[in-house]
Amino acid sequence: MTALFFQLFGGIGLFLMGMVLLTDGLKAVAGDALRGALVRFTGTPYKAFVSGALVTLMVQSSTATTVTLIGFVSAGLLTFPQAVGVVLGASLGTTGTGWMVSMLGLKVSLGFYALPLVGIGALLRLLTHGRWRSSGLALAGFGLIFVGIDHLQNGMQVLAGAFDLTALPSTGVIGHLIATVIGVFMTVVMQSSSAAVATTLTALHANVINFEQAASLVIGAAIGTTITGALVAIGGSVSAKRTALAHIVFNLTTGVFALALLPVLLGGLALAQQQLGLDAGPVSLAVFHTTFIALGVMIFLPFSRPYARWIERWLPERGARLARHLDDTLLQAPAVALESARRTLVNTALEIIDQLNKLLSSAVARVSEQERMEIKEALDKTQRFFAKIPPIADDEPLSHSRIAQLHAIDHLMRLYTRLGLNTTTRNVLAQPPLQGALKQCQETLELARQGLLGRASENWLVQLEHQAQMLAELRRNERLAILRQTAGGNRTPFDALQALDAIRWLERVIYHTWRLSHYLAGNGSENGAIEAADQLDA
Repeated sequence: MTALFFQLFGGIGLFLMGMVLLTDGLKAVAGDALRGALVRFTGTPYKAFVSGALVTLMVQSSTATTVTLIGFVSAGLLTFPQAVGVVLGASLGTTGTGWMVSMLGLKVSLGFYALPLVGIGALLRLLTHGRWRSSGLALAGFGLIFVGIDHLQNGMQVLAGAFDLTALPSTGVIGHLIATVIGVFMTVVMQSSSAAVATTLTALHANVINFEQAASLVIGAAIGTTITGALVAIGGSVSAKRTALAHIVFNLTTGVFALALLPVLLGGLALAQQQLGLDAGPVSLAVFHTTFIALGVMIFLPFSRPYARWIERWLPERGARLARHLDDTLLQAPAVALESARRTLVNTALEIIDQLNKLLSSAVARVSEQERMEIKEALDKTQRFFAKIPPIADDEPLSHSRIAQLHAIDHLMRLYTRLGLNTTTRNVLAQPPLQGALKQCQETLELARQGLLGRASENWLVQLEHQAQMLAELRRNERLAILRQTAGGNRTPFDALQALDAIRWLERVIYHTWRLSHYLAGNGSENGAIEAADQLDA
C-alpha cells in the first residue's frame, strides 16, 4: 500500500512540477511575444478565440492564460468582450495536454528516455543566462512530465491489482454524477485540470476505470478548472471578477451539456471507433474531451458579445471610476502594472481637461467638490499603486516608462490645482484683450483630449508644443504691454495684476497639458529640451 501511495502521488507531483516548469520556462522565453500576441490579435471574438487557443497550446496551461488574461482586462489592455473570446480559446487549447499524454506519454514509455532532458535542462538552468536559462527550465519540465506519467502508470497497474474500481457505478445518472464530482475534487486538489486529465488517461490505460467513468471524470476536471480563476479573482477588480465568471459559466454550462448528452457523445465515439478505426482507449478519451469543449465553443462563440453584455449587467462597475484599472494582483507583472497606471493617468487627464473646458466655456460656475475629490482620489490611488510596482533595474524600457509616469503625475497634480479657477479670473479672460488667448487655450485642450483618445493626427504632440510656445511668448508680450499701460495710467494696478494672473493661468494650463501629453502618449523619452523645460517649470 505504501508503494502504491508513493507511486501515485509521486507521479502526480512530478507531472505537476513538470507542467509548472514547462509553463514558466515557455512564458519566460516567449512571454513578451505571447503577451503581445494575446493583446494584438484580439480585435474580434473569433481572433480572440484563436489567440487564446494558440497561447494555451504553447504554454500548456489554461490557468496561466486565464490568470494572465485577468491581469490584462484589469489593466485595460483588453476589453471584456475580447476577453470572453480568449477564455473560450483557452478552454479548448487546454485539451491539447490530453492529446500529448495519450499519443506520446502512454503509447511509448518515454519516462526513461526523458530523464536526460531533465538533466540537460537543469544544467542549462544552472550554467546559462537569459533565454537559454529559461529554455532549460522548459526542457526540464517537459522531461518531468513524462517521468511523472511513467510513475503514474506503474502506480495505476498496482492499483488495478489491488482494487476493482470498474465495479463502482459507471452508468446511470448517479454513477456519472459521482465520477464527475470526483473529477472536480481531483482538479481542485491538484490545482490543474491537465494533471487530473493525465491521471484519468493513465487510469484508463491501466484498466483501473472503464471508459464511461473516465469520460465523467474528464467532465468534472473541465468544471473544476474554473476554481483557480475564481480564487485569483477574489479581491480583484470588477474586470477580474467578470473574466472569472465568464470562465466559470462557460465550463459549468459545457460540463452540464456534456453530462446530459453523454449517451449521444459515447455513441458517436463508438461509431467512430468502428468506422474510422479510432483506438478505444486514451486517444478516444482525448477526442471526447476536445469534442465536448468544442461543442460548448460552438454554442457560446457566436453569442460572445451578448454573453459579455449579460455578465457586465450581472457585475456592474462599482467604486472609483477613474482608478478602476488599478488592481494589486497586477503587481506581479510590472510591465502590465505600469500600463495599468498609465491608462489610469490618461483617464484622469481626460477628466481634468473636460472640467477645464467646462470652466472656460462657462458651462459651469465651478468644479463641484465631489468631482474634485474624485480626481484627487484617483491621483492619490495611482501614486500609492505606482509606489508598490517592483522596479526592474535591467529593463531599460520599463525604467523609462516609470520615469515618464512620474513626470506625468507631477504635471497632473499641478494641472489639478488649476481647477480652482475663480470667477474674477474667468471674467478677465472673457474680456477682449484676452479672448484670443482664451480661444487658443480651448483649442489646445481639445487637441490634447483628442490625442489622448487616439483620435488626433500623428503630429498632435508637435502641435501642442507649438501652442504652448506661442502662449508663453504671448504671456511675455502681454505682460510687458500691461505693465506699460499701468505705468501710463491707462490701467489700474489692481486690473493689471488680475490680467497678469489670468494670462499666467492660461499659459500654465497649456504648458502642463502639453507636458503630461508628451509623457502619457509620447515616447516618454527624456531629451535635453524636455528636461530643461521641466527644470524651468514653476
